[in-house]
Amino acid sequence: MAFPLQEIKLPILPFSMLIIISILGRSLHASDPPLTLDYYAPTCPSVFEIVKKEMECEVISDPRSAALIVRLHFHDCFVQGCDGSVLLDDTITLQGEKKASTNINSLEGFKIIDRIKNKIESECPGIVSCADILTIAARDAVLLVGGPYWDVPVGRKDSKTASFELAASNIPTADEGLLSIITKFLYQGLSVTDLVALSGAHTIGMAHCANFRARIYGDFETTSDRSPVSETYLNNLKSICPATGGGDNNISAMDYVTPNLFDNSFYHLLLKGDGLLNSDQELYSSILGLETKDLVIKYAHDPIAFFHQFSDSMVKMGNITNPDSFVDGEIRTNCRFVNT
Repeated sequence: MAFPLQEIKLPILPFSMLIIISILGRSLHASDPPLTLDYYAPTCPSVFEIVKKEMECEVISDPRSAALIVRLHFHDCFVQGCDGSVLLDDTITLQGEKKASTNINSLEGFKIIDRIKNKIESECPGIVSCADILTIAARDAVLLVGGPYWDVPVGRKDSKTASFELAASNIPTADEGLLSIITKFLYQGLSVTDLVALSGAHTIGMAHCANFRARIYGDFETTSDRSPVSETYLNNLKSICPATGGGDNNISAMDYVTPNLFDNSFYHLLLKGDGLLNSDQELYSSILGLETKDLVIKYAHDPIAFFHQFSDSMVKMGNITNPDSFVDGEIRTNCRFVNT
């Protein structure tokens, strides 16, 4: 069955914010794509089971694999829609997205998708798109580390193009302000509620020192509750991430309480002022974040509400499709290269 477009509830925005949105010069595009739950039923009925088994092996081997796949999916969908463009390698004729400033030091997990694709190609050659594989794998990744289940509509095609420029401009960065991040979500047809819920994926995964240095040597002590636990946490972060002298690729968990468990602990950390990334802490601490603050409080106190909204928002994000790919897209044989 096809999934209807969910109503997008936009916040009451200041005049300056409305100007920003109008400057974007385009309409929101989380639309009603031709995706269904049973798209592969007649052609590759085992696709969901294959992805699940492969992801089980990956997460058992390294629980951090779950966060890698979720992040890949997010970065894919925010550039040209969920079309597998993030998976493309650079070639003589195509510049991919992997080396964009927002991706080069933050994306991994490509080999996981390669292995799943190879397995599926051996069972159902030329049938299942890399874009769908990544979308299904992201759902299974969340489920395997304790998160919610949701049905994944499928039927995406793989793009024959990528956009280095859009990867650099569309994806929010760790030090970005709240209004700018909201703008980038609205640009994709995603609401403020979607923003706060999807940010909860940071309850798993790691961040590089380069992405949290400004935070821990900036306003961390201002937002933190200064408890002994918070003080110890900050001191540990500073030992991992020196103010000067390198260490950019050193990593720390974004949720130091339950780093390998998908739960609502992330929101509790924001209430304490201990968010690792500035972009995360802004959801609660920004004077402009009245709506986002209320949602952080809600999800901290109601994990069921968080799980439900996260599931809905992941489906909604997965519905951001590249219209061009439905016209001239393809099913890549190798997720890293356009078919020749």
